[in-house]
Amino acid sequence: MTKPTSVDEDARRLAELGYKQELSRTWSGFSNFAISFSIISILAGCFTTFGQAWNNGGPIAISWGWPLISIFILIIGLCMSELVSAYPTAGGIYWWAAKMGKPIHGWFTGWFNLIGLIAVTASVDYGCATFLNITLNRFLPGWNPTLTNAFILFAIVLVLHALINIFSHRLISLLQNVSVWWHVFGAAVVVLILIFGPDSHQSMSFVFTETINNSGFSDSSYWFYVLPLGFLLTQYTITGFDACAHVSEETQGASTAAAKGLWQSIFYSAIGGWILLLAFLFAATDVNAVNEAGGFVGAIFDSALPGNLATAIFTISTIGQFFCGMSCVTSMSRMTYAFSRDGAVPGWRLWSKVDGNRTPVNAIIFGCAAALVLTLPALYEAPGGLPLAFYAVVSVAVIGLYIAFAIPIWLRLRMGDRFEPGPWTLGSKYRVMCWIAIVEIVIVSIYFVMPLVPAAVPFSDDFTPAAVNYAPIVVGVMVLGVGLWWVLSARHWFTGPRRTIDELDPAGPADPVGKEPIG
Repeated sequence: MTKPTSVDEDARRLAELGYKQELSRTWSGFSNFAISFSIISILAGCFTTFGQAWNNGGPIAISWGWPLISIFILIIGLCMSELVSAYPTAGGIYWWAAKMGKPIHGWFTGWFNLIGLIAVTASVDYGCATFLNITLNRFLPGWNPTLTNAFILFAIVLVLHALINIFSHRLISLLQNVSVWWHVFGAAVVVLILIFGPDSHQSMSFVFTETINNSGFSDSSYWFYVLPLGFLLTQYTITGFDACAHVSEETQGASTAAAKGLWQSIFYSAIGGWILLLAFLFAATDVNAVNEAGGFVGAIFDSALPGNLATAIFTISTIGQFFCGMSCVTSMSRMTYAFSRDGAVPGWRLWSKVDGNRTPVNAIIFGCAAALVLTLPALYEAPGGLPLAFYAVVSVAVIGLYIAFAIPIWLRLRMGDRFEPGPWTLGSKYRVMCWIAIVEIVIVSIYFVMPLVPAAVPFSDDFTPAAVNYAPIVVGVMVLGVGLWWVLSARHWFTGPRRTIDELDPAGPADPVGKEPIG
């Protein structure tokens, strides 16, 4: 008798969860790890949101804030690893919430997750376009790095990522693996350049004790308001790791591989990102130059290095960000496909289709178009030249994703011993870890809907509409819209995950997992 392959076992487990094997299961465990590692991308977040931490806290927001927040995020990731081991589906956290709770839990989790993934795709690709804009100017002095040109490049990058995801399913898996090594060796090269390139470096005292408040808010609010805003750097950079779940239906040995890939992508990114950020701080010898550039990390390179070395760093980061955005589109499209497969997204029949290559083409196009629309405010320059629209999109991504993470973590906590774990489990430690994860997410979500600058404070004398952090507007409209939709319509027809398979094999009927919610 032929022994079942791992792919056969994966398909059987997926059938137990209620779904046919429609996506191509060709990804290795390393490829699963690679997509989350690429989406976290220390060559993206550490560069594009460095200014947020520099202006709101300064060096200590980075040197101490990064490892501190990383520990909390790792705890969140470990909680999610246990869940993906038990439920390895493309719907990921939406499916977990619907399975462990009721349809309403799956409904809100799915929409928070989908909006968060679209915002992550938008922010990463816009950040990539911004760095590409600067890099082109360094190679082509006649190139004008305007906001308009940045947005045009953003649209081009989105189109390229859509095309790669549509036409190159196997290539995507290969490029994920290449991306890992680009991030590892690219970050190592950047660190070496910043060690040996500058004529001098900052002191240990500056890196680990210096405080900076360029936010415009009073120094009296530094510790309880300004500094926490600087933590957006870490909380945004280390996100998107739910991608391991969203591609679990394409991963071999998913119950174990996706669980390990999820927490390991956080762990290794946290270590690599901290080393990279410390290299930035030690090279930041011209503090005034960085302050005058609004905290933009490129000012460190330009003030500390010869032009060719600074250009090399910009190029390495831009390519890394391109890989990151490509991975974001993959993850976002799988979530769109899975949520649509269960009838939750308007036009779901269109978005849940796969083509002859078993690729959700329409879901890819839908997500990229939504990302473009979400970023339209970036065409307007904010006061002081700060990229406030970009930071707002970043906030939407962080809030959407982490609230989506919190719901199934809370439901798992509520289930207690009724939860049936997969092969990778936290054991009895789940209680304290789940509580820590939930409290951290609640605190972060509150801070990231707050004004980022004084001009964004409503009813203040300096209030300027262009400075408004529109994250709470987007999130508020989403909650109101999705909530009303649920009350007026969806609660009558949305029952959670829909089974697409009735039987596992001739040996017997499918396990009724997912047919009836618990609780």
